[in-house]
Amino acid sequence: MVIGHDPAAPLRLHGLDDLSKPERGRCEAQQRAAIAPRALRWRAGSRYTSGTMSDDSNSAATDPAATRSAAARDGAAGSNPAQPERIPLVAVPSGEKFVNERGMRVIKDGVKASAGGGARLPKPKWLRARVQGGATYERVKAIVHEHRLATVCEEAKCPNMSECWSAGTATIMLMGDVCTRACRFCAVNTGNPKGWLDPEEPRNTARSVQLMGLRYVVLTSVNRDDLADGGAAHYAACVREVKAVNPDTAVEALTPDFLGVLEDVETVVDSGIEVFAQNVETVRRLTHPVRDSRASYEQTLAVLAHAKAHRPDVLTKTSLMLGLGETEAEIRATLADLRQARVDIVTFGQYLQPTAHHHPIDRYVTPEEFARYRQWGLDMGFLEVVSGVLVRSSYRAEQVLEGNNVGLG
Repeated sequence: MVIGHDPAAPLRLHGLDDLSKPERGRCEAQQRAAIAPRALRWRAGSRYTSGTMSDDSNSAATDPAATRSAAARDGAAGSNPAQPERIPLVAVPSGEKFVNERGMRVIKDGVKASAGGGARLPKPKWLRARVQGGATYERVKAIVHEHRLATVCEEAKCPNMSECWSAGTATIMLMGDVCTRACRFCAVNTGNPKGWLDPEEPRNTARSVQLMGLRYVVLTSVNRDDLADGGAAHYAACVREVKAVNPDTAVEALTPDFLGVLEDVETVVDSGIEVFAQNVETVRRLTHPVRDSRASYEQTLAVLAHAKAHRPDVLTKTSLMLGLGETEAEIRATLADLRQARVDIVTFGQYLQPTAHHHPIDRYVTPEEFARYRQWGLDMGFLEVVSGVLVRSSYRAEQVLEGNNVGLG
């Protein structure tokens, strides 16, 4: 079976339904073009049923050696194997299990279809994402795919991908595109990578940063609870290689929580980064309806506090999504907890429900409310608070220290 990208296949974009038809068409074309170069994969000896791999093909699909042996037997017997079937990768239904190109069983978009997210609220008039393109966008796309990089821009369905790639930057996601956790806000695929790592990733990442000409780069990653150190050593190796090839480039590490193992946190903090980020995501009360059970509000605070205590010269940063059901009193309380942990930078952005299976949106926060929450944080003494409807943790990260809400006003 060949798993490929069908240009005619329907492609759903989440968080951008309010765009005009021409804008949406351009954005859909960009997303298809972004997916296509890395979508053509093969996995012999397997078949799909409604986007899910059937059980009787497990061993051949997940074991390359078994696949090769089966192919050899077929050849020796003089058999004429059927032509492989072409299936559009994007046609796997959201919330369904499938086998990716590395033989990993994963859940499309990270949350099972049975989870249910309820009806969606109509989008307000102020929720608009600019759809851009051009030569710079195409250059970034080519670099990302040539060097086999995953980006949070694509995997998390970020509404700002068009803007950021057109500006010549991308947030690079390390250690693959399969996360071991299943947070109910996140659209990254969930599964068990079983220890897989790309040994060429440090070199490819560093070269990509060089080709993009980045003076500031955000390196993030999936959670890798399948690895003994949560992937900390690999993460640090990527940072060191980026620094070796690009000595004038500042690096922000937006990391997992490493299950609260502070030794692993130190591994990344000591790798040469300028900014250490770990997202608290939401207020204390909503943590477990929203985040995976292995994450916790207190664990994130402890990770951030330890990073600052271990290396006071490294800036610490976190992000909250708003519109999940939090109250203003809880926002204030969270800001106070973050200040106690000596966090330097906070970002606020509107939560956008990636699929119908994800956590529902409770409300759309107005631009005026975002401005007010920013002022609360500044009054509490944060170095900067970036706050706006489409703000994401790494949005315009290189501009954070300019003190002007990254140009949002």
